[in-house]
Amino acid sequence: MTIQKIDIVRFLELSENTPIADVRSPSEFNSGHIPGAVNIPLFDDKEREAVGIKYNREGRTPAILEGLKYSGPALGKKLEQALKIAKNNQLLLHCWRGGMRSEAMSWLFSLGGIEVKVLEGGYKSYRRHILSCLEEKRNMIVLGGMTGSSKTHILRYLKSMGQQILDLEQLANHKGSAFGALGQEAQPSTEHFANLLFTECNKLNRNQPLWIEDESRNIGSVFMPDLFYLNMQETPVVVLVMDTKTRLPRLMSEYSVFPKELLIASLIKISRRLGGDMTSSAIDAVENGDLAKAIEIVLHYYDKAYMYGLKKKNGTNIIYVNTDTDDIEANALKVLDAGGKIKWD
Repeated sequence: MTIQKIDIVRFLELSENTPIADVRSPSEFNSGHIPGAVNIPLFDDKEREAVGIKYNREGRTPAILEGLKYSGPALGKKLEQALKIAKNNQLLLHCWRGGMRSEAMSWLFSLGGIEVKVLEGGYKSYRRHILSCLEEKRNMIVLGGMTGSSKTHILRYLKSMGQQILDLEQLANHKGSAFGALGQEAQPSTEHFANLLFTECNKLNRNQPLWIEDESRNIGSVFMPDLFYLNMQETPVVVLVMDTKTRLPRLMSEYSVFPKELLIASLIKISRRLGGDMTSSAIDAVENGDLAKAIEIVLHYYDKAYMYGLKKKNGTNIIYVNTDTDDIEANALKVLDAGGKIKWD
């Protein structure tokens, strides 16, 4: 059987209409995968380890024989899975490097009449490709502002107005602060976050500016790709300036729904940065039902940290927009007007 191998660019083009079978082990898949791919593993994690040891010690043929001991009885179920997800009897397939696992599963799926195309270089080539693409500079406008300025809501309103946005916090399942995990699903791995980020970026028009929220290098436990983050630091920033009093009601509304225990646990996460006295005061406030006081203490810390980070940016690329309201539509129009004054090279 001749295996049809295609490069990553063609693979991604075809993936828009053809399903992807990822035949790596479950742990490999869970660490990161091409968004939308379905995991049909040739081996589970323990089996993969055993076959790998056999390959390293004795070579290819003994490893194949070892693999057949594990995979043989389950081949029928794997083919059934492939038949279920194939579209028009076509399927894209990859393993880690495009080697033995791809060859074996291509043969198996072809027995069921599926036309299989294999990613040359496997998932490893996909990762090289996406990280290279994410390093490329593009016309971005960073929306800045202190915690509680409703930046995410404003970005989403801008999207409703036809602007291009990239919602990093949605991709990371985290709102960026010590309280950011509350009410969110589990975060993806840093590896998979980059995969999701590439998928979203790939949908956007490179000829139009892209709005993106100002973030630190990490969003919760997820870290942005290095050069993507560095490019963000060099792009123009529109900073929405809003005082604490204006920000407080929305934050109260968002976080008052969570149990005291979760709020206190979040405060403890930043206790070293808040300081012992401020942490104690904030915890006492939460326990006494004075959430406003607790939020003000936390905002004092985050505001100082944000302004410190802002000073590191190129001052000529920063536009400040003052506002005395937390009205999303009004503030979206203000930042959009400011963004329209940016001159691109």
